[in-house]
Amino acid sequence: MTGPTVEQAITRAHHEEWARVVARLARRFGDLDVAEDATAEAFAAAAQRWPHEGVPPNPGGWLATTATRKAIDHLRRESQRDAKHQAALIVSDDTPPQPTGPVEDDRLRLLFTCCHPALAMEARVALTLRLLGGLTVVEIAHAFLVPETTMARRITRAKAKIKAARIPYRVPSADDIRERLAGVLAVVYLVFNEGYLASTGDDPMRRELTNEAIRLGRLLRSLLPDSGEVTGLLALMLLTDARRSARVSRSGELVTLDEQDRGAWDRTLIAEGNALLRERVAAVASGGDPPGRYQVQAAINLVHTNAPSARDTDWSTIVALYGRLVVLDPSPIVRLNRAVAIAEVDGPAVGLAEVDRLADLLDGYHAFHAARADLLRRLRRGRESRAAYDRAIDLAGNPAERAYLTRRRDQLGD
Repeated sequence: MTGPTVEQAITRAHHEEWARVVARLARRFGDLDVAEDATAEAFAAAAQRWPHEGVPPNPGGWLATTATRKAIDHLRRESQRDAKHQAALIVSDDTPPQPTGPVEDDRLRLLFTCCHPALAMEARVALTLRLLGGLTVVEIAHAFLVPETTMARRITRAKAKIKAARIPYRVPSADDIRERLAGVLAVVYLVFNEGYLASTGDDPMRRELTNEAIRLGRLLRSLLPDSGEVTGLLALMLLTDARRSARVSRSGELVTLDEQDRGAWDRTLIAEGNALLRERVAAVASGGDPPGRYQVQAAINLVHTNAPSARDTDWSTIVALYGRLVVLDPSPIVRLNRAVAIAEVDGPAVGLAEVDRLADLLDGYHAFHAARADLLRRLRRGRESRAAYDRAIDLAGNPAERAYLTRRRDQLGD
């Protein structure tokens, strides 16, 4: 087998097996550092051996077995105490564990462990993205809009706190699940977003991440069928993922919502998202909890997907929904999206004024400058628009976005 083919196999195995192997080791060994380090060593061994020995028929099984051996070797090296040796022998037993508690999937168990309330919310999300999503520190830092060094320290501190506080890797109780749900949903959504429009790398989209996020969303819904936010997040991901095939052109350029071929959208996913939201509307009407942020975001996406064409979009409803979302989540990115919607209702000058209020908060965010560039273009302020496009291109990490922004900039008149 040639080098590039082996490299592709290792990359694919990393995408598909990293989380599964880490979660399995975390369950068996009860130590996140051991689980991550042993998994990393297994992938390093694969990179060294597969080019000469060939890719095994079952890469995931090979990686899991190798990682388990690495973890046992680590435990034996770390201590000469008899108890440690005995523990290493016990965990080497391949007898399947007895399923107990409400969470049966190892990766979901690891999600809830990393989302322990003793950790700050940002630390929970960052740690889980690293351990479950297999994202690099650079990718996670981009998702949080913070420097790489800051994110590296955050992840290190989170793992240290888990160890110092002796937070156990165990099957969470029903109370644990409800207490940690917000952090778990945030993790799943960030994994989805990283897959839907990758922040770094040569691939505009990473389908294995969007698929994994949706899979986790479905598992969460089966676990908590009465949770409005679980249903809302799943609907949001389905409605967004339905547009995936129209998201990037054949030339590798991002295709914005108003330019997409709506006939290429996945109507099956849209129908499923519609059904989930109808279920939530009925639940709220029957006295259920008011909709949370994921349900409102899903409703916004539903307005877009139900419009026959971009010109038929009900922007007034979208502005109203963003008004509700700002109350639930007053983050600058939500306010930026609301400002873009306002521009469609009240004109680009009004929208630009709203966008510019966020300059101090979002100067390092490429979408802020892209939104300014488009509004300035519509106001025929070409020189300022070009400067904003340049800034957006410099900050964008996705090649499809850079290609789109470059074309839009180059279409500006002098």
